[in-house]
Amino acid sequence: MGKIVGVRFRPAGKIYDFDAGVFVLKTGDHVIVETKHGLGYGHVAVAPVAEKQGDTKHPLRKIYRMATDKDRIRIEQNEQNAQAAHRFCQQCIDQLGLEMNLFQVESTFDGSKLTFFFTADGRVDFRQLVKMLVRELKVRIEMRQVAIRNRAKLSGGMGRCGREICCATFIDRFNPVSIRMAKNQGLSLNPTKISGLCGRLMCCLRFENDSYAALKKSLPRLGSNVKTPDGVGRVIRQNPIALRVTIRLKNGGEEDYPVDQIKF
Repeated sequence: MGKIVGVRFRPAGKIYDFDAGVFVLKTGDHVIVETKHGLGYGHVAVAPVAEKQGDTKHPLRKIYRMATDKDRIRIEQNEQNAQAAHRFCQQCIDQLGLEMNLFQVESTFDGSKLTFFFTADGRVDFRQLVKMLVRELKVRIEMRQVAIRNRAKLSGGMGRCGREICCATFIDRFNPVSIRMAKNQGLSLNPTKISGLCGRLMCCLRFENDSYAALKKSLPRLGSNVKTPDGVGRVIRQNPIALRVTIRLKNGGEEDYPVDQIKF
């Protein structure tokens, strides 16, 4: 039985399974792999594990070889070519007056193809743009329109928490985030406070939602009547993280209590 190794091609990108073959690999190693677009440059994100029967439905593509210093130099050259292509493409977009926001250009490992990533409010007729790019760059061109969340993932940035945004560091797929999650966590529903760099609801609302739901099970519901050391009152606020609730007593006052000091 062979060994399966997980390879990632970009930071926080999807991990793809490959046949490790005869290579002895460890996490962080840079490798050249066979892809449907030709050879690709990536790094080992998941160390090799023995393949079990039924793990894969189709034969896996193989690790072609270990990456060398020459490969790293080639990657740097590809990045420089991609930056130059980005500048030229932006000039063409301005010249043609296209309503599209170009934000990144990627090159294949062998430099035979460039992919241009952009966002737009609707469909864009970029046929003339592609002709201009092919005439100037003399490589295969792919124009890829992506959603605003994907733009944030590819571009990166700093979140309001002071750390690099989650989608650019470890999120490999986007799951739905709803306003109800913000309500469950007692957050302000001001869009500027619960939205990320992409302008959509912050992904961390989903990460923390299950924890808040579990903590709230040990708290009395809002509006319910409870018994406190100072008498009977009604729950008006919850603090799931501290396991405390605010009670409005019958005399009109408000007091904050740990959950273990009240009776539901």
